[in-house]
Amino acid sequence: MNDHDHSYKNLFSHAQMVEDLLRGFVREEWIKQLDFSTLERVSGSYVSDDLREREDDIVWRVRWGAEWLYVYLLIEFQSTVDRFMAVRIMVYLGLLYQDLIAGKQLTPTGRLPPVLPIVLYNGKPRWTAAEEIAELIETVPGGLERYRPQLRYLLLDERRYQDEELKPLKNLVAAIFRLENSSTPRDLLNVLTVLVDWLQEPEQSNLRRALAIWFMALLKRRIPGLKLPELTELNEVRKMLTERVEDWTKEWWENGLKQGRQEGRKEGEFLVLVRQLERKFGPLSEQHRLRLEEADTDTLLECSDRILTANSIDEVLKW
Repeated sequence: MNDHDHSYKNLFSHAQMVEDLLRGFVREEWIKQLDFSTLERVSGSYVSDDLREREDDIVWRVRWGAEWLYVYLLIEFQSTVDRFMAVRIMVYLGLLYQDLIAGKQLTPTGRLPPVLPIVLYNGKPRWTAAEEIAELIETVPGGLERYRPQLRYLLLDERRYQDEELKPLKNLVAAIFRLENSSTPRDLLNVLTVLVDWLQEPEQSNLRRALAIWFMALLKRRIPGLKLPELTELNEVRKMLTERVEDWTKEWWENGLKQGRQEGRKEGEFLVLVRQLERKFGPLSEQHRLRLEEADTDTLLECSDRILTANSIDEVLKW
């Protein structure tokens, strides 16, 4: 994990963040029956039967309804598109259920508790991975399709949300999405000021610290090479940003222009490669197109070179 991924994990180790995530972005009736005072972090590290350790990002549980039926929340953080995310979620879910069975943590009827798998995505490219695992499995006629597993995760793509939609919400997760989507340092300062106003109670000190660390990681990602002090208090971060907002605006735009040129170059290489492949081999399948969308510029250039001697699309896309 990079610093920003670690800071996300640290941020959602706080119950208030998880509560705001569910209240604000899981718009389903069953959410109204949750007792958020019972939110409890549980171990997210499991060892499978062959002793290979696997660790997911965040696992919480919360009481649902009148009975002590726990709904487990499996939260995964992504900054890049993972085509087989649904498979990863299925593995994590299986390991979680094995752990619950071993610990005899079943429902009053002896069944396994329900789990809500959430993928929180903050990358720039649109999310193209299948959200249902059945979509990744080849369909075979004659009855075999009945045995395909079915598992869906909830995708929360931060860039799908508009500022007008998020701004009216007094919700910490909505504020995080607004910060991620901010266009200028001035926008960052405006949202940060709101967060400082919301989080003034002494018991919120740990959450303020987690937000400060997350925000500093965001700044490092937005303006690479920027020298920053080690700040762990949200109000100090706001003060620093207030003093430097004008100076950083120029660096911000220059960095944005550089990233824009890089993304434009990749888009150009992608379109040329798709055209070459389709001229030689015919229309691309959805799987092949997804593979190309996940590739970086250097990989696309290597693929263009391989077209000259390749006898199939798979030979071209062999990374």
